[in-house]
Amino acid sequence: MSALTKNASRTRRLTACAVMAAVCCLLGPVSVPIGPVPISLGTLGIYMSVTLLGWRLGSLATLVYLLLGLVGLPVFTGFMGGAGRLFGPTGGYLMGYLPMALVSGAVIDAAARRFAGRGGKLAVLSAAVQILGMVLGTAVLYVFGTAWFCVQSGSALSHAIAVCVTPFIPFDIVKIAVAATVCGTIRRRLEQAELL
Repeated sequence: MSALTKNASRTRRLTACAVMAAVCCLLGPVSVPIGPVPISLGTLGIYMSVTLLGWRLGSLATLVYLLLGLVGLPVFTGFMGGAGRLFGPTGGYLMGYLPMALVSGAVIDAAARRFAGRGGKLAVLSAAVQILGMVLGTAVLYVFGTAWFCVQSGSALSHAIAVCVTPFIPFDIVKIAVAATVCGTIRRRLEQAELL
């Protein structure tokens, strides 16, 4: 591979990373208040990033999104930003976004390598592993969010789970299904076109 081809490939990957960070910035503020922790589309942006780009670039897109929010851009839930958001009830979720991206992306990448270019039952198995990766990443996110909520509010673990986990499960299942269906197909086409 020539230096020019390598540079073009690197430019395409970084551009894709920037686009997915922008998608996270667009989806992150959209939220529905249901209690002290709102339902947010921020996780959908991260699912999409790691499904499309894999763990390295998907995690980088997530990190860029978090840094933009931490410096004050209104990209977190409720169109808020700033480092102070880390100390509110949703701070654990923000801190958990990067580990979630790493775990989800690592499993999704393993599935992509294992089943690359194969159709039929193996394609279905690949999609199932992608979903498993997002579920495991979401479990990591729940741990961070619930632990932080307990610290912030002094709540018992059972109350924190009732507030921070149980109401979100159906919505996260829908977001995972959307990301797996839409982005899994797009990723395969981008790889076939050698754009990733």
